[in-house]
Amino acid sequence: MDRSLRLIVPTAALCLLLAACGEAQESPSQRGDKASAQTEAPAAQADGPAQAAAPAAPADPPPSKAEPATPEPAFPEPLVEPVLTQEQRDALSPTEIIDSLQQGNQRFVAGTLTVRDHSEQVRVAVKGQFPKAAILSCIDSRVPVEDVFDRGIGDLFVARVAGNFENQDILGSMEFATKVAGAKILLVLGHEECGAIKGAIDKVELGNLTAMLANITPAIELARDFAGDKTSANSEYVNYVGEKNVIQTIADIRERSEVLRELERSGDLQIVGALYDMDTGSVRFLEPS
Repeated sequence: MDRSLRLIVPTAALCLLLAACGEAQESPSQRGDKASAQTEAPAAQADGPAQAAAPAAPADPPPSKAEPATPEPAFPEPLVEPVLTQEQRDALSPTEIIDSLQQGNQRFVAGTLTVRDHSEQVRVAVKGQFPKAAILSCIDSRVPVEDVFDRGIGDLFVARVAGNFENQDILGSMEFATKVAGAKILLVLGHEECGAIKGAIDKVELGNLTAMLANITPAIELARDFAGDKTSANSEYVNYVGEKNVIQTIADIRERSEVLRELERSGDLQIVGALYDMDTGSVRFLEPS
């Protein structure tokens, strides 16, 4: 063997031996870290720009001044409106009572009804009642009488029957409300588009309804001067008959109740009529008859 070749072989063997010794001296954790680094390096190179460090987040803007909170809407506290006493009611004139009803209706139309604590009023009124007015109205659910005049507990007597006509029972109730309890106004309140008026015009026949509608027939007779279509499909005619029905009812009350007639004659009672507008909620008082 050539001498140079003999020198190369031992040298190569010596290098292999030293490398093996070096690996033997590394701890298992060092060998694992090295392997992990070798594995991650290619992945980092493959990812390229995507692995670049993210730019620093912009600094938070300086805190702005807190805006004032929007105040909650203030709702009026329910009123414990005094229930009328006998002394207060007796001090009122019929004219003042009508004025108060008209003013209450204006509040109803404007949507500014008085907020009342009805629970408290019930407790206050338990010992007695001294209403200032009695109202005869139709049973129509669209005409809430106390609300229409912005009245509370203890303010009004209310009698209701389809077509707002009088009969013996209604007259007896009115006599109690006025002569016994002291109400100074008797109001007959009709309304537009009354179903009872339409039924009377059409001569509807149905059980007890037939006899009831007969009470409105005199008003139809009073409306004979209406120029136009005299059917229930004509709103103008229906409302005209409705007004005549209020006038007829007032005449019948005066004729059939001596008690009420005498109260009116003495000035202790005023009998008036009015019509409720279904579109606006307003009440139109009729001229005294």
